[in-house]
Amino acid sequence: METRKTQVAVPVFLAIMTLIVSQVAFAGKDSLHERHMAELQVVKASLVRRNLPGFVSPPPTPPQAVPGPRVYQVISYGADPTGKADSTNAILKAMEDAFDGPDHGVLMEGINDLGGARIDLQGGSYLISRPLRFPSAGAGNLLISGGTLRASDDFPVDKYLIELNDESSKLQYIFEYITLRDLLIDCNYRGGAIAVINSLRTSIDNCYITRFGDTNGILVQKGHETYIRNSFLGQHITAGGDKGERNFSGTAVNLVGNDNAITDTVIFSAAIGVMISGQANLLSGVHCYNKATGFGGTGIYLKLPGLTQNRIVNSYLDYTGIVAEDPVQLQISGTFFLGDAFILLKSINGVVRGVNIVDNMFSGSDNGVQIVQLDQTNKAFENVDQVVVDRNNVNGMATRSTVAKASVDGNGTSWTVDFNQVLLFPNLIKHVQYTLVARDGGAFPIHAVRNVSDNRVVVQTNAPVTAEVYVTVDQ
Repeated sequence: METRKTQVAVPVFLAIMTLIVSQVAFAGKDSLHERHMAELQVVKASLVRRNLPGFVSPPPTPPQAVPGPRVYQVISYGADPTGKADSTNAILKAMEDAFDGPDHGVLMEGINDLGGARIDLQGGSYLISRPLRFPSAGAGNLLISGGTLRASDDFPVDKYLIELNDESSKLQYIFEYITLRDLLIDCNYRGGAIAVINSLRTSIDNCYITRFGDTNGILVQKGHETYIRNSFLGQHITAGGDKGERNFSGTAVNLVGNDNAITDTVIFSAAIGVMISGQANLLSGVHCYNKATGFGGTGIYLKLPGLTQNRIVNSYLDYTGIVAEDPVQLQISGTFFLGDAFILLKSINGVVRGVNIVDNMFSGSDNGVQIVQLDQTNKAFENVDQVVVDRNNVNGMATRSTVAKASVDGNGTSWTVDFNQVLLFPNLIKHVQYTLVARDGGAFPIHAVRNVSDNRVVVQTNAPVTAEVYVTVDQ
């Protein structure tokens, strides 16, 4: 500051001295003197103004701070990562703040885009005494991840630890694009883990769900496009051969909606692995060893008589099978059935249409268990159309198919081919093709199919002949 004052004072002094000298030299000239005095005042005023604080150049404006990522860390809200204290209120507060955060537009009508906000469980284990729910409907584009949730001893047995639900909402869909990732959810045999109700584009990824009660591990109801992938579900923590397997209960995944998918997921204990009562669902890469069929368990149960429209592909049914009620448009292919596991078609109203059970592998223990079976206790299957059971390879079980080939040979006028050991449906042959090869060189008999009934085909000739008859049928 002293240097700056010196730099300013020197020019002022020189200017004053110059004007004084001019004034002395030209004292007699009043007009010139007055002009120089005016100039002196102007110079002095200018130099003084430059030295004032207001005329110092302001520092450059710092750049505006960029808002940080919207990550809601539950420990900062008071959640106890050791699992000793109840963390329900703290996590609910984090969910509330995430829900109330700035939105980034709108997804489906009435659903705010939260911009990818994250609720971070920070690798902790948290005790939960009541369901974790958002304040109301209308949130989307949000992630909950990275920790363990454990139900308390007084958690409601009819609830779920995480519930995407709002019974009062009038929106077409309650939530959209909510992701639950990298979670272990321990239900403490008190209730279920996750309920996704009337939501859109929900992802459940890399989750371990266990110890659910006599209810569902995951419930998906209404809505569209809930994707469950890379996850593990079991009522009891086991790796098979559990001594208590007969007592396993509950359902690991219950899909009561359309257009959902379960992929690359293991279900290791439950009475029912997957229950499906909605259309257009896909199961791929699903391994079920939840409860053996011999103990009353079912791997996958399709409870949607008359309008199934589901696909089960590239999966693994391990000592537990598939049940489908009145299936219409059902695909089961590329799947491995181990330990006498089989497919049961159960009649409700006697309808089975558009069913493909093809290209599967069946392995059993040579007890004569049929790979595909019919339950016609309620009513016989009367409406059978476009059903293909074929190209399955079988080891140690009894083959069943809707397409069969056989041959008989002998000498006579009648040949009967019995397909009852192979054909799936009783007394049902829709198409027959046959070839008669006469072994007598000079024989040229007249022959025809004379009877098709009770899954038998009878071919007769007009004269005795040594021949072999080849027959192909389908249902």
